[in-house]
Amino acid sequence: MAYETVLYDVADGIATVTLNRPDKLNAWTRLMQGDVKDAMLRAAADESVRAIVLTGAGRGFCAGADMEVLTAASTGAGGPVSGAVPRPAVDPTAAVNARADFRMTHSYFPAIPKPIVAAVNGPCAGLGLVIALYCDMRFAGQSAMFTTSFAQRGLIAEHGLSWLLPKLIGVPHAADLLYSARKVRAPEALQLGLVQRLFPDQELLAQTRAYLKTIVEDVSPRSVAIMKRQIWEAQFQTLSEATVIANHEMEQSFGTADFKEGVAHFLEKRKARFTGR
Repeated sequence: MAYETVLYDVADGIATVTLNRPDKLNAWTRLMQGDVKDAMLRAAADESVRAIVLTGAGRGFCAGADMEVLTAASTGAGGPVSGAVPRPAVDPTAAVNARADFRMTHSYFPAIPKPIVAAVNGPCAGLGLVIALYCDMRFAGQSAMFTTSFAQRGLIAEHGLSWLLPKLIGVPHAADLLYSARKVRAPEALQLGLVQRLFPDQELLAQTRAYLKTIVEDVSPRSVAIMKRQIWEAQFQTLSEATVIANHEMEQSFGTADFKEGVAHFLEKRKARFTGR
């Protein structure tokens, strides 16, 4: 299936979703919103896919909402940027009973039962930053630049950013980035914890794929899917609640093919052959 605003590719168990409006620094539109969601759900439903990369074409990740859309909104001539374009897609997140928090406009990324890594190349601003932060991890090129930008447009912390950003970097740092809308270069982003890896620009995608290759080849996709759900849902749980859930999931794991394979490949000193079952 071809998309108008994103590229979709699967190789070696990794789906790559590329925002593809390079002439506009991949500025976000309603159509892109629909394309990205459909691509993510497609990757989630594909059993051959075990990890997902989200990146941008050209010299930027995503410059935020398209200024033409914002201009129309400021004059009352257009609807909100968040208006989604419906697409026919089966939502596999329903099968894992994703909580309502992870079924909103952009917050569905945590309900995708596969790891999502944002490979941030160049500018990552406004809504583009929101999208990157909903990924499980962020790897950045040396020239990457981050900014919330909302205060400079007379806007606010949208799509749950006021909940998400303080959890990732702490309240004072989140306040700094939101109130000032200042630009954060890649080295500072690494120091703050906005990103987890920093690579030369020309190596970013290859290094991101190399990291995900270890997840594809060496670990149980069932384990990863459940741990991803545990990590995100634990943000709403007490320690005792998280422990009870973990104990139940551990009991369930003992009866799976992946558990048996996990023990067997260790004892037999061979490469694992996990099936996700």
